[in-house]
Amino acid sequence: MVVKCLLGSNCSFPNTMRRVVRQSKFRHVFGQAVKNDQCYDDIRVSRVTWDSSFCAVNPRFVAIIVEASGGGAFLVLPLHKTGRIDKSYPTVCGHTGPVLDIDWCPHNDQVIASGSEDCTVMVWQIPENGLTLSLTEPVVILEGHSKRVGIVAWHPTARNVLLSAGCDNAIIIWNVGTGEALINLDDMHADMIYNVSWNRDGSLICTASKDKKVRVIDPRKQEIVAEKEKAHEGARPMRAIFLADGNVFTTGFSRMSERQLALWNPKNMQEPIALHEMDTSNGVLLPFYDPDTSIIYLCGKGDSSIRYFEITDESPYVHYLNTFSSKEPQRGMGHMPKRGLDVNKCEIARFFKLHERKCEPIIMTVPRKSDLFQDDLYPDTAGPEAALEAEEWFEGKNADPVLISLKHGYIPGKNRDLKVVKKNILDSKPSANKKCDLISIPKKTADTASVQNEAKLDEILKEIKSIKDTICNQDERISKLEQQMAKIAA
Repeated sequence: MVVKCLLGSNCSFPNTMRRVVRQSKFRHVFGQAVKNDQCYDDIRVSRVTWDSSFCAVNPRFVAIIVEASGGGAFLVLPLHKTGRIDKSYPTVCGHTGPVLDIDWCPHNDQVIASGSEDCTVMVWQIPENGLTLSLTEPVVILEGHSKRVGIVAWHPTARNVLLSAGCDNAIIIWNVGTGEALINLDDMHADMIYNVSWNRDGSLICTASKDKKVRVIDPRKQEIVAEKEKAHEGARPMRAIFLADGNVFTTGFSRMSERQLALWNPKNMQEPIALHEMDTSNGVLLPFYDPDTSIIYLCGKGDSSIRYFEITDESPYVHYLNTFSSKEPQRGMGHMPKRGLDVNKCEIARFFKLHERKCEPIIMTVPRKSDLFQDDLYPDTAGPEAALEAEEWFEGKNADPVLISLKHGYIPGKNRDLKVVKKNILDSKPSANKKCDLISIPKKTADTASVQNEAKLDEILKEIKSIKDTICNQDERISKLEQQMAKIAA
């Protein structure tokens, strides 16, 4: 059944949804921005024209893509480090082009991946208490894209599996533990990929593309399972995400440039389960989904509001709940995982809204009189433990997330360091066209040369690291001296 909101242009989307008075424990969810002293101030948020969220958060850190001269950088701040952030605060600055997307690893709160205009993906290990010096050396650099990388997304249940998508219209799935690209989907998209979303157990992905198609793909079989042409007819960017029940939720634009949202069943993509028209704003709607409560939060880039909806299996399927509004438009948005919320205050979501010069947390709460733990608001949620190892997933296994209870709150455990074990290229079988060359070289000589080359390479890498560290330190020193000069001049 298709449910459409086709009322006149004077009718705002929320009013059309309010006609259905229904019982829901989330009807009175309200959003509240924190006080000024709990914001992160004086941050130069990136001005890159790319429709990603520019912000990623977890129970330990908030990461924000920032303006950087001579390359790309992002800030990583411990959650408690609120207030004014010093201009000389260390950054993660190893990319040679602007950073376009960042994503925290769901299984290790100290590991973050970044994609950049320099065509690389880098994976970083953040020290337990945050950065004291700028970080220039990633744990691993993943090279395989021929154009800028605008999307990075970790696998929800398998350890060390990372997906990246670039403007070369290719999706690559990496085993970060070995630094290898194991799946390359380079012939499925004829145009730019707007976003990629994993399903709950990570067996499928769905993508929205500039060719107006929404695709559901089995990445290991490298085949398209379902596809919808012109999911939204407008020319502006779409988004598609998987819901916990396997349905796909999309946002996009109509032919008349009205913003739309739709719900699809991948087993039958002919018609949407529901299709709603919202307003005529031109900001791209970024959807954030909470599988525990079935609530979707829509944050439009350039909007000053967050709309939220409950997804149910009864008509009209997508139920409008409320809108959080503020004065300032948002440049980007971070969404805290459930285990990072304060269950004692009935907090069901926390967003980190990026302004031009600051990051402002917004807390969504369900009002309750009781101080007791609210079981109905907090079913067991995805914890930090991986259900599978990377090798198991690549071999074909699937597993749902390992769930944890939030009854006594979430206490972050010790994270193990990310180790990358590169496979020895000499152990792999030579390709047919190189076989004759390799046979003519005695094995011992090849091994000796390899050891010497590796030693030389290590030496060069150490020297590069030393020079980069010196440059970062000098930058910090120059910045401090400039501040002192400014004070004296004043």
